[in-house]
Amino acid sequence: MRTLLDFEKPIAELEAKLAEMKKLAIDNNVDVSTAAAQLEASIEELKKETFSNLTRWQRVQLSRHPERPYTLDYIEHMCDEFIELFGDRTVADDKAMVGGFGRIGEETFMIIGQQKGRNTKQRQLRNFGMPNPEGYRKALRLMKMAEKFNKPIVTLIDTPGAFPGLEAEERGQGEAIARNIRDMFMLKVPVICIIIGEGASGGALGIAIGDRVLMLENAWYSVISPENCSTILWRTWNFKEQAAEALKLTAEDMKGNKLVDGIIPEPLGGAHLDFEQATQTVKNVILETYKELSQLTPEERIDQRIEKFSAMGVVTE
Repeated sequence: MRTLLDFEKPIAELEAKLAEMKKLAIDNNVDVSTAAAQLEASIEELKKETFSNLTRWQRVQLSRHPERPYTLDYIEHMCDEFIELFGDRTVADDKAMVGGFGRIGEETFMIIGQQKGRNTKQRQLRNFGMPNPEGYRKALRLMKMAEKFNKPIVTLIDTPGAFPGLEAEERGQGEAIARNIRDMFMLKVPVICIIIGEGASGGALGIAIGDRVLMLENAWYSVISPENCSTILWRTWNFKEQAAEALKLTAEDMKGNKLVDGIIPEPLGGAHLDFEQATQTVKNVILETYKELSQLTPEERIDQRIEKFSAMGVVTE
């Protein structure tokens, strides 16, 4: 049984009625095709109305849905072959950051992303998708390897933020993220960044400097989460909905403010309802974007990358 968010419950109730109607029709050998078709149309209409009018906080809830595909799910469905690589060659292997060479169609990509867990044991192993410094150093090591072998890079961003623990700060969390940001500007190979779920703070930005930065329809991207913003402003999490509205963190907001380059549509109701369709859409976007970027020289890509990010936040009156 799938997990339901509050705003999905009216839809689920109608779907339950439809299932009950069909069961009764089979048990009693009664033709209910007309009534069932009308109810199916009502469900479809309600879905379209609900998901086209989501609040920013509801988008945040969808981005955190426990059944939503994570980085390894996308890799499994997109790649014909994948070889995972481990370790930062300094401290350890960070399980919250995964990466390796993956073949999509005829092209080999270096795919890197944050990974969350499905159950308590996995969440502990993956540290809830919050990388330590060694995670960012592993990511940069893999990017440099991709550059060495002239392979394009795809990053999949889904993190509530970099791990904020004392030990992470002692090992240089800020320096690791800053180094990634600096060095990603100068990578000679095409870099495609896709925010597939949560894109919070420097934890996201540490692998999000690319030629194209894209967002899934129900992802969010912000300097801070709504809960933490609410805690700072109101000393409580109770105003997280207002904080989400003020932060303007949805894909549509980010595209409007020219902070991302495009929005990738999801199946109606969210990516978790149709893994195959969601991952196929992302796969097609990666291949199309790579084809476009491969027409440019490394110098042109670097210049455009720097120009794009330098223009962010600039206001002229």
